[in-house]
Amino acid sequence: SAIPGASLVWAAEQRPARAWVTSQHKKFQPIESLKWQPSGSVSTDVIRVDPGEQRQEILGFGAALTDASCFLLHNMESSQQQALLEELYGPKGLRFSVGRTCIGSSDYSENVYSFDESPEPDPELKRFDLGHDRAYILPTLRAAREQNPDLFLFSSPWSPPGWMKANGSMLGGSMRKHYFGPYAEYFLHFLQGYEKDGVEINAVTIQNETDTDQDGRMPAALWGQEYEMEFVKSYLGPALQKASIGTKIWILDHNYNLWGRAIDELSDPDVNKYVDGVAWHGYAGSPEAMTRVKEAFPAKHCYWTEGGPDISDPNYANDWAKWSATFSGILRNWARCIVSWNVLLDENGKPNIGPFSCGGVVTINSKTRELTRSGQYWAFAHYSKLMQRGAHVTASHGDVRQIDHTAFENPDGTYGLVITNQGDQQHIACHFRDQVLDLTLEPDSITSLLW
Repeated sequence: SAIPGASLVWAAEQRPARAWVTSQHKKFQPIESLKWQPSGSVSTDVIRVDPGEQRQEILGFGAALTDASCFLLHNMESSQQQALLEELYGPKGLRFSVGRTCIGSSDYSENVYSFDESPEPDPELKRFDLGHDRAYILPTLRAAREQNPDLFLFSSPWSPPGWMKANGSMLGGSMRKHYFGPYAEYFLHFLQGYEKDGVEINAVTIQNETDTDQDGRMPAALWGQEYEMEFVKSYLGPALQKASIGTKIWILDHNYNLWGRAIDELSDPDVNKYVDGVAWHGYAGSPEAMTRVKEAFPAKHCYWTEGGPDISDPNYANDWAKWSATFSGILRNWARCIVSWNVLLDENGKPNIGPFSCGGVVTINSKTRELTRSGQYWAFAHYSKLMQRGAHVTASHGDVRQIDHTAFENPDGTYGLVITNQGDQQHIACHFRDQVLDLTLEPDSITSLLW
């Protein structure tokens, strides 16, 4: 009789592992295929891939198509714009498959704006107008979707219109409860208007970074926990349901250290029933917070929605290992996506009306038009080019100094392993079922295997 699993072992034995490396002198460069050998005694450090332990399903990778990024993309010479969109979203490029958009102005905008600019309260939304976004944001989103028709877009407001807030301004301050009804309608107008313009939005968050108003220095709004809960369960959730809009709702959209708030919100069954998952940022706390929430609510998903390079960091262009280690920690803690902040900014981190010195995944020089790819860009390549939508993160074991690793199984049956080495050259062995392959990791490198 056949030995259970024997065909799988032989398949792995016959199929060499393809490999790619990013290091000081290589950028996602293919290296010689590696052959699996029957496992024997191994004297070196070992990483074991366990295909029997499947975790979350991957939605994808990408970055925010902010007002600033869309403005720069739209104003590129058309052939350069087309080439960059192909490089970011196309099947031969990074294959970005998730994008974030802003509902009105963020800090990375040409100017401060909402979709209902009114000197007086306008609860009937008579002044609602998407005209600003029709100029260059909607055309850019359509162009990105042409490169990847499966591009999943989610949208976040940095502030409601000023007249809905206690301070009357989009800069800082807090939401006024008696405008919850009109604000739910504002979301509907946005979603329906975008769809009419050919851009479906697949998910929304209630507020970018619910727990800060950034001291009034940029579009921002405080949302107390009880406000977010009431808005979801009594206004936005029912409004989307009544309008038969399938857009998902994600809560929090803020840092790991607010995991207790996420658990409290999901503990209310009337909130829970409308919420698909929790959106996370990585600026404070640790990614294990996502696992705490996932363990408390296994049916809810984790989405990593913001974190990007700093243009003032001297390592902006070569910190790929740092970013890959970050990505590994995110994926090992149940996140279904990793979405950077601005996809494109100039060499000064502009356009920007806020106080922060972020950089784009790609930088365009405002004078020479030359493009620079960030270290984060090269980290993304090792994940977004190899992990297909619908892949599952699988367990990988092995506590090796200065090494991080993430394993996955694609829907087509291929397996992958991304290994990040933030230290000196190291020799390791990778175990998969009854096979092993030997690998030398370059210093400060990312090595991806696919078999």
